[in-house]
Amino acid sequence: MTFAKRGLILGATALAVAAVIVTGAGIRLSQSKAYFEESPKELIDQVWQLINRNFVDATFNQVDWEAVRTDYLERDYTDQEAAYVAIREMLEQLEDPYTRFMEPEEFRNMQIDTSGELTGVGIQISQDEETKEIIVVAPIEDTPAFEAGMRSKDVILAIDGESTEGMELNDAVSLIRGQVGSSVTLTIRRGDRELDVSITRALIEIHPVRYNVQAGPEGQVGYIRLTQFSANAAAEMGEAIDDLEAQGVTGYILDLRSNPGGLLYSSIDIARMWLDEGTIVSTVNRQGVVDEETANSRALTNKPLVVLVDGGSASASEILSGALKDNERAVLVGTRTFGKGLVQSVRSLGDGSGIAITVAKYLTPNGTDINKYGIDPDISIELTDEQREQFSTERDIIGTAADPQFAEALRVLSTEIQEARGANNVTTAPSD
Repeated sequence: MTFAKRGLILGATALAVAAVIVTGAGIRLSQSKAYFEESPKELIDQVWQLINRNFVDATFNQVDWEAVRTDYLERDYTDQEAAYVAIREMLEQLEDPYTRFMEPEEFRNMQIDTSGELTGVGIQISQDEETKEIIVVAPIEDTPAFEAGMRSKDVILAIDGESTEGMELNDAVSLIRGQVGSSVTLTIRRGDRELDVSITRALIEIHPVRYNVQAGPEGQVGYIRLTQFSANAAAEMGEAIDDLEAQGVTGYILDLRSNPGGLLYSSIDIARMWLDEGTIVSTVNRQGVVDEETANSRALTNKPLVVLVDGGSASASEILSGALKDNERAVLVGTRTFGKGLVQSVRSLGDGSGIAITVAKYLTPNGTDINKYGIDPDISIELTDEQREQFSTERDIIGTAADPQFAEALRVLSTEIQEARGANNVTTAPSD
């Protein structure tokens, strides 16, 4: 089975922004919308059928899925809202917080490829499978949440005073979203501290790639910061590499810190810009079928590369960093990544609602399942709490000599450049 990459999202995150311009797969409404609105059982059965065909766990969490269908279709439903409640109850039996139902408004607000203008605070959140806590995967750079100092791994305890205990992920997203100029207060737990963070919602325009040229011990190096794997990320990455190559850089530092992921095809396209050959990622569905994505001999550069990662590097970031690490194309510096190795397919339903279904897991080229664990860097460099606080308020130091992880990456890159030059200059003495 080959998955259509453009219809897939990675990880288990929800974007706490609302789409002004909604694009992506599965947004068109069925012409039979009125029929589904008048026939709640048909909508319930449509959801059941999609799960039956696509859910990653063929045992359906050890649930008799046929019996579930019989049970829910034998009930009477007075209106569409009753059907929505039944669908959520049905999905809860799978015990997968990332397979989730979205009512029409929720579905319209879901931003699949983040190519339009967004309104909100700019964080991606996840729900812990065991504790059910709402956790920040990462704030998106240059958004209100980032400006307010939100961090990866912050646990959201309350939203405007309403406790998140027992709250569904999409309900949390709906509460965090809102009109431009309005504010929301998030009560968070950070380590052993509890604090309130007030954030003013704004119109957000995301450009995922930033880059510059910096001086290094072995000549100029290209620094590229990728903040999100959105629909335009690959195009911007290609432009950045081409420009830096034209400027004659000797090597690259690719910064994936606090990058919460995004689209599967975007991570594959970007990996191919750095890899001439080798496996990028394997996706495994419930039949155990592996769909393997590989490099296509179209790398834009073969110069030495160091990749910066941390606990906010999730899903698509982990595909890219895992591919570069396993193929020995790059050295990873930083801290262990987030650990999200699941793939969701987003489908529209007959009445304008939608469903995200976990359809597969992915493996790095070496066959590693990183879900719940993450990827360990080759060289571990931790930041202190004080340094993290400084980074949240003084963003200009990120990617400079005052950034300890960047400084270590630059040191490692210099060594890699020296070794590459040495290998290229090796000569063989003529034989007698």
